[in-house]
Amino acid sequence: MKPRIKVLTLGVDDLERSLAFYRDGMGLETKGITGQQFEDGAVVFFHVNDGLILALWPTASLSKDAKIAATQMRLGAVSIGHIVNSKEEVDAVVRQAEQAGAVVTDRPHDRFWGGYSGYFRDPDDHLWEIAWNPQWSIPD
Repeated sequence: MKPRIKVLTLGVDDLERSLAFYRDGMGLETKGITGQQFEDGAVVFFHVNDGLILALWPTASLSKDAKIAATQMRLGAVSIGHIVNSKEEVDAVVRQAEQAGAVVTDRPHDRFWGGYSGYFRDPDDHLWEIAWNPQWSIPD
């Protein structure tokens, strides 16, 4: 397998609510819900960076497509990392997420590894870490 991860799909319980959180609350650009003409096809795509696509798809549709049982247990298995250029930007993004309806699970603070980060849960309990690492420079 070659390292070509291009789509990260989050199973969501309420597509409209999740669309509003990411588009209106977090400021991600999208064309909105597409694929509604197909059974189990309604999906939202956000083109985020370097060709990566963040997709929102109803959990029932995702589990049906993958032929697995849907689960509500989302916390603890995976976190999604968003890297920024400063401690102040970490604070701002976590604050923006909280104002958009996220639940902050760990407020930003200095970390043992030399960086600074905070965690929040989106409306479907997907865990996000917003982090700054002094060793990394992220282009705008």
